[in-house]
Amino acid sequence: MTSRTELDRRTFLRLAGSTVAVGAAAVTAGVGGATASAAAAGGGRRLVPPGKLGIQLYSIRDKVSSVGFRAVFERLSTLGYREVEFAGYTQGSVGPITPAEIRTLLDDNGLVAVGAHRGIRDFARTVGGYLAAAEQFNGFGAAAAARGLKFYQHNHQHEFAFATDDPSVRLYDVFLANTDPGAVFLEMDVFWAFVGRHLYPGFEPVEYVLAHRDRYPLFHLKDGRVNPQSSNGYDIVEFGVGDLDFQEFLGALAGSGRQHGIWEQDNAASVAEPPFGVDSFGNAERSADAILALRARG
Repeated sequence: MTSRTELDRRTFLRLAGSTVAVGAAAVTAGVGGATASAAAAGGGRRLVPPGKLGIQLYSIRDKVSSVGFRAVFERLSTLGYREVEFAGYTQGSVGPITPAEIRTLLDDNGLVAVGAHRGIRDFARTVGGYLAAAEQFNGFGAAAAARGLKFYQHNHQHEFAFATDDPSVRLYDVFLANTDPGAVFLEMDVFWAFVGRHLYPGFEPVEYVLAHRDRYPLFHLKDGRVNPQSSNGYDIVEFGVGDLDFQEFLGALAGSGRQHGIWEQDNAASVAEPPFGVDSFGNAERSADAILALRARG
């Protein structure tokens, strides 16, 4: 592993301390319109318990770089977020900050670090390429476990493609079959999984989770609206206004309290649902309300 990767692992350990069960350096490559009111009307069990609602800070990266971690964590705490997934440990123009200072700010605001992302080079979309990726990830996973962490992979859409050298083989299947389930965990980005289904049909995202239940400790709860004009088939939107049925998806997962639901919206700093103005904190607030309102059907 590179020294930069090792540095990031040490940094996360210093942030997480001994209380965080899930965390790692990061990833490769990369449920319908259930509104908050409709979800709440279901009256069933909460699909994302309040204490398990998290945020990927990439969603509000503009705020991190403009007002800093202190102001961001204070605001997130008031919005109902309790868990944080990092996308870096710098705060732009606000100035330098140490991991110890970030940890203190988390504690002061009742927040817990549950993960961190770091990019890894893409692998060739061949069976051999994904076998090599699996071997590398097994090494990362073993190194993370030795440090008291869980290493996890976050999907985008192309992991669900078929191998260029064997069109009968789905690459995600190769990855799952050849990684150690005790060392390499998965974070399903629900939006990108549905884009993968659109581009490479023949699977249901939730079926992967049900078949490998203990390997998915985290989910990116990213909503999407159907757009036939988009090559992806969907546009990313704030949670609760899209066409992905998270009631059905999360409701299918027995014991859903075990998982960490992490809101992410890649474009939260640049788009807003009318009549709201562009403000990533606004998107974060409305999305938190919609997620916490989700109840199981029936």
